[in-house]
Amino acid sequence: MTTEPEQVLEGNLISQLIGLGYKSIQLKTEEDLLENLKLQLEKHNNTRLSLLEFQQVLNKISKGNIFERAKILRDKVDFTKDNGETGYLELINQVQWCKNEYQVTNQIKMEGKYKNRYDVTILINGLPLCQIELKRRGLEMKEAFNQTNRYQRHSFQAGKGLFQYIQLFVISNGVNSKYYANNPIKARNFKQTFFWADKENKKITQLSDFADVFLEPCHLSKMITKYIVLNESQKILMALRPYQYYAVEAIVERVKTSRKNGYIWHTTGSGKTLTSFKTSQILTNLPEVKKVVFVVDRKDLDYQTIKEFNHFSSGSIDGTNDTKSLVSQFNDDTKIIVTTIQKLNTSIHKQYYRKKMERFKNERMVFIFDECHRSQFGDTHNRIKNYFEDVQMFGFTGTPIFADNANRNELGKRTTKDLFEKCLHKYVITDAIRDGNVLKFSIEYISTFRKKNEVVDIDVESIDKAEVMEAPKRLEGIVDYIINNHSRKTHGKRFTSIFCVANVDTLIKYYKLFNQKKLNGEHDLKIGTIFSYQTNEEDSEATGMIETDPRALPIAAEENSEYDSKHSREYLDDFIQDYNEMFQRNYSTSDFYSYYKDIGKQVKNKQLDVLLVVNMFLTGFDSKTLNTIYVDKNLRFHGLIQAYSRTNRILNELKSQGNVVSFRNLKKATDEAITLFSNKDAIEDIILQPYENYITKFDESVRKLLEIAPTVQGVNELPSENEELEFVTAFRELLRIKNVLTTFTEFDFSDLDIDEQTFEDYKSKYLDIRDKVRNHKSNEKVSILDDIDFEVELIHRDEVNVVYILTLLADLKDSGPADHAKKKKQISDLMASETQLRSKKELIERFIAENLPLIRDRENIPEEFESFWTTEKQKALEGISKEENLDQAKLNRVIANYLFTEKKPLRDEVIDTMNKKPGLRERKTSSERIIDKIKGFIETFVNGMG
Repeated sequence: MTTEPEQVLEGNLISQLIGLGYKSIQLKTEEDLLENLKLQLEKHNNTRLSLLEFQQVLNKISKGNIFERAKILRDKVDFTKDNGETGYLELINQVQWCKNEYQVTNQIKMEGKYKNRYDVTILINGLPLCQIELKRRGLEMKEAFNQTNRYQRHSFQAGKGLFQYIQLFVISNGVNSKYYANNPIKARNFKQTFFWADKENKKITQLSDFADVFLEPCHLSKMITKYIVLNESQKILMALRPYQYYAVEAIVERVKTSRKNGYIWHTTGSGKTLTSFKTSQILTNLPEVKKVVFVVDRKDLDYQTIKEFNHFSSGSIDGTNDTKSLVSQFNDDTKIIVTTIQKLNTSIHKQYYRKKMERFKNERMVFIFDECHRSQFGDTHNRIKNYFEDVQMFGFTGTPIFADNANRNELGKRTTKDLFEKCLHKYVITDAIRDGNVLKFSIEYISTFRKKNEVVDIDVESIDKAEVMEAPKRLEGIVDYIINNHSRKTHGKRFTSIFCVANVDTLIKYYKLFNQKKLNGEHDLKIGTIFSYQTNEEDSEATGMIETDPRALPIAAEENSEYDSKHSREYLDDFIQDYNEMFQRNYSTSDFYSYYKDIGKQVKNKQLDVLLVVNMFLTGFDSKTLNTIYVDKNLRFHGLIQAYSRTNRILNELKSQGNVVSFRNLKKATDEAITLFSNKDAIEDIILQPYENYITKFDESVRKLLEIAPTVQGVNELPSENEELEFVTAFRELLRIKNVLTTFTEFDFSDLDIDEQTFEDYKSKYLDIRDKVRNHKSNEKVSILDDIDFEVELIHRDEVNVVYILTLLADLKDSGPADHAKKKKQISDLMASETQLRSKKELIERFIAENLPLIRDRENIPEEFESFWTTEKQKALEGISKEENLDQAKLNRVIANYLFTEKKPLRDEVIDTMNKKPGLRERKTSSERIIDKIKGFIETFVNGMG
């Protein structure tokens, strides 16, 4: 049986779209596209445009990047009519989104840097707003994704750049279909491509089923006009996922048709802030709703939410610094208010504010509570509910309170359902893992205290066992474990971690241990901490034991006498001072909140390796760069899931799971929590399989690889690109499994059915094929390998850099004739298998051949190599300047700025370095060529130098 060709897939899809209400039109060139655009805009706006009027419109809509054009699309375009009056054109109807003109075309040819022909294009009012790229059945979806990236590079900006108006891409191989928002290439990530689903979260993958639902004209234009958020901060488009769409729709429908409340159960990490923002935004457009109030339970979440909301729509939210400003916002024309439950409670509880809030008692408003399980179960919720008589309340939570995990208070055991009535939409952790929206957890229970060969589960109330848990030897053993395994868990510190402990006293002990071991030279981890302290906490020196030694009495009575113990605030000030010295800051506990925000930034920026906490940062803190949590405290139910979920945000191929390292026996608590919050028995869907299972998977993949290329040399003899593609796919699977394996504490290469050297040799061949593909990029697409993702982030190893190579060169220098050739080959093979060293391989081999024999003392190798490298670096710079006729001083500044900002040079910056400026047509090509050379220079002479 042969696979269905792309042409058949394309033809069937177009027929289906015509059946859904799209009009078919043949447009093959940009001229056809522009002619049709004029006709469709005239039809949509019920007007006629002269050529001069249309040219004005065209001039206005042909400017800007993807983000700027997305804003133009949602605005009216003004122009001067031939009679001198001002006219306005609507590009898309956002209010009555079904009332637009829908067309479908295929195989439009555009020529920019290279020629491209696009599969299926959906036009709304003549503008290309949805691009569909198809691959034949059996090919990877990612190939279609990479193909759209190539279009963006090579032709979307051609001519008037109308393809910059694409809002949504759809990619499909017939069996699987996904959608995603259009963005600049740097902002694109295959992990941000989404399946559509029904209300029960069942994925709709077949192209024909997907088209019926997602590409139905009304739904597509609703997605574009209502469910794409323009992120003002990052200048990107964000398409909502299906579960977010259904949640917003459910709340909006409930507000429109009833006065009832409800809650949304969306698992931690699924993007509740975006969902709640879009809900708030749509509700504020309902004339009957006076205000939407978004309520959080902590000041830090208040700050985070305001920041996130203003990312989505700049200046849309003005935070309430205190209750007075909250009351002011109720009384002005602010439509969306973000505040804390504490401020809201004060505004209606204190007599001073109640008078000003009186008039809102009967106003129609909507209150949205974030993470509604945390502080809603006392009398605060009742007070708010009873005060506002015409308010609808909606809660968002990733971990609802059920009867099983409810705590009893003065009002009895209360559940989320008791407070908010009906669950309007559900998206649990198993749904999120299945869809690739969050990662699985890898959980290891490290046995730190054994009794009769069993791990003791220390209960917080058990005093005698707690003493064992606090034993200095145990705490030191845990610190040693983290020091020895942190690099393994975080892939060479490319991610960061949180270490949560039982109480402040224990945290202080841990911090001191880490600090002392750092002073002893046992580790170089950057440790930070933050915790809350009690103003009047118990004083360990207030024992009632009066001194009997007369000599001690005067000292004890002195006002400024020294004490053996410190208040926890004093310890925190000491620890903050360490932080200040590490990051050149000037914080103290007096500006605790500023310190809180700054330390959170350092974690997100991977500047801290381990953040020591008791409770802070275990809820509401999102960082994609955090992949590990060390646990030495008892966690249960929603607290456990919330803490674990700090680690499982999606980032890249290297981050394959969230790591949980528990120094307590939390297995039973973990299983209970997962079962409760996944709504079913789904432990194996959420937690990684045991180490042995991944060994088996790896060995099975080795056998498949050897069927394709039985020897390393055999890779060179693969007869065609089809076989090379099979090899790349098979070896990439090995890389993915090994990436998971290496995070297990017990990982040892000798457990695998392939030795490390052979694996590295195959890796070199894998990278050879990648290099071959990269060298073809300057031509038009000729290779089936062009759109394959080699996932090179799985290959890079931080410990293998030029400094490491220099230690090997020293060994090579001292080796005898018998070992010399062998060690030289090892160095060559290592450079071939490490991505950061391949570009340096030729130069280092020349240093070995020409310079190394002349060096007498191995101690001089680093100095001689640095001299050699500096000379070659200068030659390379001069070479670029000469080849491209550049001002070398300006080139040096551009490179220095690139290294400092880590941002690619702007085209104008590059053109400024040219002694002879190119014409307008050559500017883009010339600047891109020079930028490529700058990147190559940095890759060779800067990156991976150690």
